[in-house]
Amino acid sequence: MTTFPYEIHATDGAARTGVLKTSRGDIRTPAFMPVGTAATVKALYMDQVRETGADIILGNTYHLMLRPGAERVKRLGGLHKFSTWKGPMLTDSGGFQVWSLSKLRKMTEEGVKFRSHIDGSEHNLTPERSIEIQADLLGADISMQLDECTPFGCSEAEARTSMELSIRWGQRSKAAFGTRDSQALFGIVQGSVFENLRRESAERLIETGYDGYAIGGLAVGEGFEKMCDVLDFTTPHLPSERPRYLMGVGKPIDLVEAVARGVDMFDCVLPTRSGRHGQAWSDHGPINIKRAEFAEDDSPLNPEIDCPASRDYSKAYLHHLFRSGEYLSAMLLSWHNIAYFQHLTARMRAAIAAGEFEAFRREFRGKWEQGQAEAAERAG
Repeated sequence: MTTFPYEIHATDGAARTGVLKTSRGDIRTPAFMPVGTAATVKALYMDQVRETGADIILGNTYHLMLRPGAERVKRLGGLHKFSTWKGPMLTDSGGFQVWSLSKLRKMTEEGVKFRSHIDGSEHNLTPERSIEIQADLLGADISMQLDECTPFGCSEAEARTSMELSIRWGQRSKAAFGTRDSQALFGIVQGSVFENLRRESAERLIETGYDGYAIGGLAVGEGFEKMCDVLDFTTPHLPSERPRYLMGVGKPIDLVEAVARGVDMFDCVLPTRSGRHGQAWSDHGPINIKRAEFAEDDSPLNPEIDCPASRDYSKAYLHHLFRSGEYLSAMLLSWHNIAYFQHLTARMRAAIAAGEFEAFRREFRGKWEQGQAEAAERAG
């Protein structure tokens, strides 16, 4: 199994900054991966995504296998050519989306049989089929093992059964992946909120051997404090020389606190989903551009970010666009949000390199908590 070289350039406490080298370019860590669910980061051109500072994006196996179809993407040259994204791309296994379709799926040792939410057609997603779609048909630079996302609130016995299934599926995923010169495979730690299960999951994944290690089963309702607790007792068991990826997370404060606990990579739909609903992200939390107070506010969202959407348009204009139902509203707010998340990870990289991450973290938490208090006061 060929691994992408991961060079850690500096550490500050548990926080790390470095570069994951791939055949399609370097990924600077900590890294935030914009989500390109259906071969597009919603409301943005790929050139815009790249200009925000993103080194890598994420594609969605479940959605692409259903529409336009993974075989069709292969015939059209693979996901990079199809979408015009020239940098590295990671694909998820499809497991989380299938897990969320509780009424449309049946899970067995072999894999998951499910009906498409689009047309009701039947599909069978096994570890082998997931790897075929990701690595062979879509052409992902980083593929994920098929796993079962353990639901929050389950018993320890249920979490163990789920975790052990993911371990076996991971072994089958690796066997199907084989040895590749320019592609990588990540394993996924499961175990819900149980420390012993997370530790065992990590140890057994390391025995199998992967190019990187993801932490799954979080951001599923456990809350911020519990998420931090799970990271506290999970990341120390992951290899320090390989990248660590926290899946599906999250808010800016989540990223800062996860980096403080040794996480290197993130993805989340939040920036573009928020943009479509009139929210712009900041160090103080979300700015609800719909509020009347912005109707005559001629200040930009954030002049410190080198992005036209953040720097050149007034809040009053963005307020007007959203109130008018203009498409440009979602485009500009999503563009700003992706740029903000890249700006945040760039600041974290710089703080770690300078040995000042803990000071950055304290200042950021102060701003965030102030923003949450102000939001509660407005709502109260």
